[in-house]
Amino acid sequence: MGHKKLQRFAEIETFPNVLIYPKDMPGNWSRHFGNSHPLTLELACGKGDYTLGLARKYPEENFMGVDLKGNRIWKGAKTAIDEQIANVAFLRTQIEQITEYFAPGDVKDIWITFPDPFLRQSKSKKRLTHPRFLALYQQFLADGGTINLKTDSPELYAFTKMVIARVGCRLITDVPDVYALSPIPELLQIQTYYEGMHLADGRTIRFLKFALPDQPIDWKTANLATDEEAAAGKY
Repeated sequence: MGHKKLQRFAEIETFPNVLIYPKDMPGNWSRHFGNSHPLTLELACGKGDYTLGLARKYPEENFMGVDLKGNRIWKGAKTAIDEQIANVAFLRTQIEQITEYFAPGDVKDIWITFPDPFLRQSKSKKRLTHPRFLALYQQFLADGGTINLKTDSPELYAFTKMVIARVGCRLITDVPDVYALSPIPELLQIQTYYEGMHLADGRTIRFLKFALPDQPIDWKTANLATDEEAAAGKY
């Protein structure tokens, strides 16, 4: 590991807006933020571009980026400190362990922006919109809460639409090409580092917003199509 990364890992341990595998947090996030404002998560947040963008637009709400890679979290956390953005925090942990940190109703909304699509079928359970993860989100997402996916991957977009239909989610918004909209909705104008790269490469940016079903998701029995079926629109 390079010296710069080691230095950043050491620094984030001193940042007041970074929590690393914290204890006793479910139901107690108002204690950290000093208020009881609604909390929105950005999962696999990377450098936290969307977390910061949302926090700047909505100072009356709280926002948290979740990622395992401390080197990336450092960038977003340092920016929040430098700009004195008080309604931002970052949680360093694996997404698979997310339920250890939030109680039922703790989270208003979830954003997933340009996650690894894990294109190989053998890796499909790692996709953050796989029913395995949706079942986790169900445990802490508040009533009326939504999941927002922004991606350049046509495969992940198709797969997520198929999952939405198969497990009984409610599709709220389906945008096959964000930059074909006129005007572009304010929330979708926020750009991540990777989105800028994708746009420069001429890729199409897609967006889905959906709500989870009322009944618990049994992801082990979910009838999922293959990648090829999902990509072909056979939901």
